[in-house]
Amino acid sequence: MRKVTIFGSTGSIGENTVDLISRDPSAYDVVALTGGRNVTRLAEQAVALNADLAVTAFEDCFEELNALLAGTGVEVAAGASAVNEAAERPADWVMSAIVGAAGLMPGMKALEQGKTLALANKESLVTAGPILLGHAQTHNATVLPVDSEHSAVFQALVGEDIKSVERIIITASGGAFRDWDPKDLHKATLEDACTHPNWDMGQRITIDSASLFNKAMELIETKEFFGVRPDQIEAVVHPESLIHALVGYNDGALMAHLGAPDMRHAIGYALHWPDRAHIDVARLDLTQIATLNFRPADPARYPALRLAREVMEAGGLAGAVFTAAKDAALDAFIARQIGFTHMAEVVDATLSTLSGEIAASGQLSLDSVLAADHLARKTAQDIIAAR
Repeated sequence: MRKVTIFGSTGSIGENTVDLISRDPSAYDVVALTGGRNVTRLAEQAVALNADLAVTAFEDCFEELNALLAGTGVEVAAGASAVNEAAERPADWVMSAIVGAAGLMPGMKALEQGKTLALANKESLVTAGPILLGHAQTHNATVLPVDSEHSAVFQALVGEDIKSVERIIITASGGAFRDWDPKDLHKATLEDACTHPNWDMGQRITIDSASLFNKAMELIETKEFFGVRPDQIEAVVHPESLIHALVGYNDGALMAHLGAPDMRHAIGYALHWPDRAHIDVARLDLTQIATLNFRPADPARYPALRLAREVMEAGGLAGAVFTAAKDAALDAFIARQIGFTHMAEVVDATLSTLSGEIAASGQLSLDSVLAADHLARKTAQDIIAAR
């Protein structure tokens, strides 16, 4: 049996991971599950998978989770330190699906087991890519991408030399405003931004999809994970969302990864890597697709992509500043304190305000990344308050 841990088990990625593991429970020994305030679901998962430990990140949720799991034999803990301690328990395969900077430290501790980290936490690579990947190398551990786009690139590179890659193309659905006139985006409401043309997702990711801040993060992730230059990374809008990424080689060939928009493809690939296992998910019928459409990612519509390129060029602490400012701006938009187009303006202003600190950052460390995250959130909040 493989020992597995799932961080963020009650979120979308976590739920899909639980689904795959529950299809063959005899193959897995679930060491730990962690979640947030949805302790009812966390308890259900822990019982269904016979987990050794269930952890809620919020200390005030301990009593409720403990009551739900009383008599089940599942150990219960709460708080950020408990999440980190769960990461120190030996596991062969760990899913990192905690949203935000909170996912960085558990991922780092999991790598110290020298096993496999399936990485769905964007912020880990954007804020501290060199640290995370260097830590994996030090401990002879493996990091596998779980974002559908990066999993697609990873698969398209199997058997290939990264030196032969000319470009990597990341696709985007285009989000809620892909057909809006950019001049009208200042009128976009929270309700408009929360309506995705393709999928029903959580509020924050749906808004990030509308602004393409999620794709901006993925461009930075691509640079960090695959070690390519910023000018080798492209983003295109692909409304059907069936091609997740393409890799272009120096002989002119393009390798495209196609699949139904189901995260269990990427999760399952990481779960069974280096093998492929049968997964009962939808198959594409190419005769029914008929056409695949692509369009440029208009910089006037999606200024987040320009900011991502500036972050990639700056390096250092720019990723930490970008991520923290984006989170603060998103919080303010959800609270209706700023408009949709103001989010990119806040991130831009934060990067400009802290450009000196970014330029002087030098050698990255966990302490410097966490300090930059704190400073950038405060700076972004000050910029928002002054608007």
